[in-house]
Amino acid sequence: MEEKLAKIEERLGEVEQQLSDPSVYSDREKLARLSREQKELTPVVTAFRAYRKAKQDQADAQEMLSDPELRELAQEELAEAKAAAERMQEELKRLLLPKDPNDEKNVILEIRAGIGGEEGALFAADLLRMYTMYAERKGFTLSVVSQNLTELGGVKEVVATVEGSGAYSRLKFEAGTHRVQRVPETESSGRIQTSAATVAVMPEAEEVEFTIDPRDLQIDTYRSSGAGGQHVNKTESAIRITHLPTGTVVECQDERSQYKNKDRAMKILRSRLYEAEQEKQNAAIAAQRKTQVGTGDRSGKIRTYNFPQNRVTDHRLTGENKNFNIAAIINGDLDALIDALTLADQAARLQSENKEE
Repeated sequence: MEEKLAKIEERLGEVEQQLSDPSVYSDREKLARLSREQKELTPVVTAFRAYRKAKQDQADAQEMLSDPELRELAQEELAEAKAAAERMQEELKRLLLPKDPNDEKNVILEIRAGIGGEEGALFAADLLRMYTMYAERKGFTLSVVSQNLTELGGVKEVVATVEGSGAYSRLKFEAGTHRVQRVPETESSGRIQTSAATVAVMPEAEEVEFTIDPRDLQIDTYRSSGAGGQHVNKTESAIRITHLPTGTVVECQDERSQYKNKDRAMKILRSRLYEAEQEKQNAAIAAQRKTQVGTGDRSGKIRTYNFPQNRVTDHRLTGENKNFNIAAIINGDLDALIDALTLADQAARLQSENKEE
């Protein structure tokens, strides 16, 4: 591991040297690539240097043990240095875990009402609002592509894109069934009802990653059915694309331009087909190593929003770490919860790697 870390440290030095050259700022693509690499390597090198210092402190304290007058101090320093070295070694293992290649990508977010009728649809609308507020906090752009609303303002289903660096890394653990327990506004007797909504999170697939044969597509145009004044009644700007081999259907009517709707619909179709292909490839691995976080089974209940008890419980976490304040969560303050899920996932992967060793 130390040999690998030494090479990473050497590479960081090369990157920093290139970034110190004023000429690099005239090449925006190269500057962005080097800056991104510097950002990725710096935490690893910082931890490696701290680990190396702890090992040196350990060696120095070991030498001091031979001096009777310094023995007590040396034993104390040795214990501290040993603990620091072990702690940094675990941190380095975590930092060197393989990165998810999709982490930096944009996201296709789909929310659908589950059990609970109108209350399930209202909860799905709450989830859309929650993710919209979270996207704003993170500087992401959430755009609704298509939605099917109820008369009371609920969401039967909605498809949205979330654009921004690292969007998938922050939202990937949201996939699954979200359950809510509360007294519905439509409930006159004050009884608590349990409803649910499902969330799907897919990395946006680039065209170069997944190509679609145009002969496999059936493209239909129709008039938008949503609000939008006279425009929607006069032009067939809405698009429906059917992928004939799989039967996958994508609709987009959010944009006024037929071209823009088609472009967005193709992005979503490509991402759905790409994810389906990835799921096939990863099925064997997922079966062997079900991590504490995210098995990929969207039918599994991942989280409960309990309004009477003022808490959100994520069922993939353990102990006190699994409960969060419902007001903060429902208003888009998701970082603490997502950080906990990320750490749990890393811990599970580390444990799996240690067993394999």
